[in-house]
This record gives sequence, structure tokens and C-alpha cells, in this order.
Amino acid sequence: MTSPAVALNGLTKASGSVTAVDGLDLTIRSGEVVALLGPNGAGKSTTIDMLLELARRDTGTARLFGLPPGEAIAAGRVGALLQSGGLLPDLTVGETVALCAALYTSHRTVPDVLDRAGLTDLATRRVAKLSGGQQQRVRFAMALVADPELIVLDEPTTGLDVEARRSFWAAMREESGHGRTVLFATHYLEEADAYADRIVFVRAGRVVADGTAAQIKARVAGRTIRATLPGADLNALAALPGVDEVESRGDTVLLTCRDSDAALRALVTTTPAYDVEVTARGLEDAFVAFTLAEEVPA
Repeated sequence: MTSPAVALNGLTKASGSVTAVDGLDLTIRSGEVVALLGPNGAGKSTTIDMLLELARRDTGTARLFGLPPGEAIAAGRVGALLQSGGLLPDLTVGETVALCAALYTSHRTVPDVLDRAGLTDLATRRVAKLSGGQQQRVRFAMALVADPELIVLDEPTTGLDVEARRSFWAAMREESGHGRTVLFATHYLEEADAYADRIVFVRAGRVVADGTAAQIKARVAGRTIRATLPGADLNALAALPGVDEVESRGDTVLLTCRDSDAALRALVTTTPAYDVEVTARGLEDAFVAFTLAEEVPA
């Protein structure tokens, strides 16, 4: 059988009394697009660093396509875009990508990579003259140049404006469409919701939830009722059956419910509320429940 693209088993990493990664297990099949989510300090970047052998793990094993990470990377099977790592300021964009390409016996052409990263018009500009977002696109080009089977991205759209983020993910969608495996860590929940096949929540260095966006959301109980109710009595709304929390935004009220059917019946029969909408809990609710709340949903 084909080895998984990523196989992490029992990874741990501590610094003094602080444990950044605590027995983390993660397997990613070839062709999957997986988002790694968690609050600051959850261990996402440390996990990625150990996966790429940029940090030494204390215990556990890491394999990429069945190989030690260093071997898979040296063979050009892995490309990475990381938060850390500087660029040579005196080189042009084209020279930077060409230098990176020269490290591999087989690679994509520089013009092709520049086009994919949206850098063709900046090929002759020196790196020192680029904005932060443009430099991030250079790092993306460097991650693609070896024509890797696995692309690892740590906060890839940091510093990009809305249009640049949209273009980046359009490019990534095309890359994954060619069968590449993608693992990305991000703080933008909407990116994970829109582009990932699987979402993995990490808390205190451990995986606490793993599944599709729909599966993750389904594990967060309850629904939200949104309604227009000018002059609402928030205490009275909080006392309705099935209501856990109440929030007001001008004339709009939001009811977080454990039993939305009971709450909805009481709302429409005892108040003049209108424009009523009932929605399932979203990925943001799941993020809070799995990574920030004291108890993790079963």
C-alpha cells in the first residue's frame, strides 16, 4: 500500500517547563488538503517545524511518504512556506526563484512558477523593494519550484490583502487539483472552511478534533436564532426555554440555544419578533468549543 503523505506519531516537544507539543498523532493521505487550527501557543508551528526537521522532536516519529523528512525534502517531494526565514534582499524576484530551483535536479521552470505565484510583473524587482505581501508570494513561489507532492504552509496569507488572498487560494486550489497534498496552518477560519478537506483542531499540543468542516460543526451542540426585536428585554429572552445566551446588536437579538425548537416556539408566541432566522453553529463556534472552552465536546 502507498505510504501516507504525512505520518506523525507521538510527537512531543518541550522547552523547560513548557510543553509545546504533547503526544501529537496525525496522518494525512496523499491528495488531501488539511487545515491545522488552534489558538496561539497550541503547538501548530512547532509541529510543522518538527515535520520539516527544522526543530528536533523530543519523542515520537515523523515520516513523509514513508521516508524520514530530511530524505523526502532533499528529493524535492516537499515544499514549504513558513512564517520565519529571510530572503536575500539584493537579489531580484526571478534570481531568488532561479537560485532555489538550482538546488534540485528536477524542478518547474522559473517562468511557470512566477506566473503561478502572480510574480511575473515583479521578476526584475529586488526583494528589498517588495512589500510584505509580495515577499510572501516569493516564498510561495519557492515552495512550488521543486514541483513538490506535499506543500506545507504556515500562515500563508499573512500580510496579503483580500484580493491577494483570493488569488493565492485560487492558485492553491489548482495545485491541489493536480493531486498535491496540502497541509496549512491559519488563523483565518473562513479559509479553512472554504478550502480544506479536513480540519484538525490542536489544543495544548494535542489533536482534539479531526474531520470535515461539516463533521466538526455537527459536534458543537445547539443552534443560533437571529431575530429583529426592537426594545428587547434581554433578561426575559434569557429565561426562554432552551436558551443559553442572549446578545443584542441594535434591534437584532441573537439567541444561542441548546434546544432551538423550544426557544423558537416561545420567541414567536410571546414576543413581536420578526425576520427570524435559525442557523447551525459555525466553525468559529467550533473553534471556541474545541480550543478555548474548558470542556471539549464529546
